[in-house]
Amino acid sequence: MTQPALILIDVQKGFDDPCWWTRNNLTAESNITLLLSRWRERGWPVIHVQHCSVEPNSPLRPEAIGNDFKEEVMPIEGEAIFTKTVNSAFIGTNLESHLKENAITDLVLVGLTTDHCVSTTTRMAGNLGFNVTVVSDATATFDRTGPDGTHYSADEIHNIHLASLNGEFCVVRKTKNVLN
Repeated sequence: MTQPALILIDVQKGFDDPCWWTRNNLTAESNITLLLSRWRERGWPVIHVQHCSVEPNSPLRPEAIGNDFKEEVMPIEGEAIFTKTVNSAFIGTNLESHLKENAITDLVLVGLTTDHCVSTTTRMAGNLGFNVTVVSDATATFDRTGPDGTHYSADEIHNIHLASLNGEFCVVRKTKNVLN
């Protein structure tokens, strides 16, 4: 049996840009770092996903400093890196074939943002037959305004998306539970 892969989704400097509004879960990176340390200690598979935006003003454009991984999660030798231009880490990448070639069936997903790339990747992974865990306190998102002008806090967006994923596409757990 292979060990679960830790997949870090879009843990990039560009998400520190003020253009994103107010963020929830300011300890997400600390929890991601704890999980990453444990995976590295055990020699378990670690996969980094990097969003390379095609939007001209995005801080996640490949030529922008915001495209870089955050220092605390910088990939090391032997860790796979997949770049994407859409929300799912499976679209336009070899992630699925990489997982299958390495007989990886269990995935632990962390990163940014809960309602976009984490959610989309989780849904696809579940539909592709992978066993998925999303770590609630190792993901985060930002405030949003709905099409009717209603303001939704980052916590509301985060919690609603985790609730809709849990039991359908994944199991949602906290960092301490995953580490134990």
